[in-house]
Amino acid sequence: MPDRIMFVHLKTGYDTDAGPSWISRVRFTKSWRTAYFHGRTLRRVTGTANANFDANFYDVESDEGYWISGPKRDRSDGRYRHQKPIIEEDVRAEYEAFLAGAPLPGRESG
Repeated sequence: MPDRIMFVHLKTGYDTDAGPSWISRVRFTKSWRTAYFHGRTLRRVTGTANANFDANFYDVESDEGYWISGPKRDRSDGRYRHQKPIIEEDVRAEYEAFLAGAPLPGRESG
């Protein structure tokens, strides 16, 4: 399963972009339809099957919505508010290298 350093934002239960967010390692299935983050199984939102507002993944157990995307070098990861995400220690060095211009692991060619 591929893993990537991603921006993850909890959407459910908070005002727009006010929930906690992380720069973290996320594992994906080969199809990229399922993600594993902090012991949670997150499925990609498709069609109208899941009504989470502004989320592209949902927790299969709690139905909480999450936004998962690649981090941005300008740190403008949140869509409406630009609060600072928690940078997890196991990705800190790679993330800081990315901010300085290096590609993220697994994305060397794009």
